[in-house]
Order: sequence, then structure tokens, then C-alpha cells
Amino acid sequence: MESPLRGRVPDGTQLIETFRADPGGGVAHADRHLARMARGAAALGYPFDAGAARQAMSLTVDAATRCRLTLDAVGQFDLTTAPLPPAPAEWRVAIHPDRLQSDDPWLRHKTTQRVLYDAARADLPADVDEALFLNERGEVCEGTITNLFAELADGARVTPPLSSGLLPGILRETCLADGWQERVLTPADLTAARRIWMGNALRGLIPARIVPIA
Repeated sequence: MESPLRGRVPDGTQLIETFRADPGGGVAHADRHLARMARGAAALGYPFDAGAARQAMSLTVDAATRCRLTLDAVGQFDLTTAPLPPAPAEWRVAIHPDRLQSDDPWLRHKTTQRVLYDAARADLPADVDEALFLNERGEVCEGTITNLFAELADGARVTPPLSSGLLPGILRETCLADGWQERVLTPADLTAARRIWMGNALRGLIPARIVPIA
């Protein structure tokens, strides 16, 4: 089946993979990042050379490093890097007033088409670290740069399903492989949860709590 994105990709759209590199450890989850970018390239109709992508990701670093690999419409890769500061002890997370549409195919791919996410992040109050989006049904989706994870009252460790409308994050993928479950979640579920985290492949799981927007 042809991707619903083909034929309507805005000019200049790039695929993105953001990943961590550490001294002596190389790139974390390299194979998973390459596989996701390959799926995105197929959905957008972009050429994808796995060997060239892996070569672009081959780097040696002296400290924890944030890496950003992009792929454009003609199959060109570009890698940028920056120092990665230590992860915070906790994130304060506020539910964003805008809603995602669960059937939006762009939510399944990490691209530069992220105006809502960038605007939400730029508008975060000083006492809020991340915005959390819900969908049109009031289900929990994702943050601006993170997926959400929770330990519920029954002890189950869960993360929202793709059907709620969210990016299939690399950390999310590894957690599911380790036995976490997909479950539709609401804000009430988060209030009753034992613990919640926001997380991505760069930072891992960051303890979080839901706060109101002043």
C-alpha cells in the first residue's frame, strides 16, 4: 500500500534522527535509528542508502554528544553535533491546550514538519519543562521532544499506543522490547499512576510530574 504522505511532501522536508554518542560506546541504538529513518524514507518516497547513513553516523567523541542526522529529498545526509548536558532530576510537564489528530500520518515519522511542537516548546513557561499533547479523544499522546511512560497503580509499565497519535520513539521501542506494554491513557490515569516519565533516546527516562499551566 502506498504511503498517504507520498505526493504531498512540502518542499524542504527532511527526515531526522537524533541520537546519543558516548566515548568508547559509539552511537546508542544505531540499528533502530537506521531502521526508523529507512521507514520514513519509504513513506516520503526519498532515496535511502543504508551504508551511507551508517557511515554518516560513524563518529568518535570525547564526551556525551547530541547528534542530529538529516536526510533530504535527494538522499543527502547531514550530521550535526553538540555537547549533551546531564539529564535533569525531574521534568515538570503541562498538558497543552491544542489537540493532535490521531490519524495524522505525519505523527508516525520524525521530520522537520513540526511547527506545532516547536511553537509549543518555545512558549513553555519558565516553570514548565515539557508540554504533553492529547488527541481529539482526550487520550495521552506525546511531548514536544519525548514519549510518555508510566507505572500504573496495578504495577503495569505502559506507554501510549501508536493509534493514539504519536512518534514511534527509539526509547519507546526499546522499552516495549523489554516488556513494557502499550495502553491507551488519559490524564486521569497519569494522576493515579505510581510514577510517570518523559523520555527519548538522548536522555533515557526522565522522572516527571504533571503541573498546571499558570
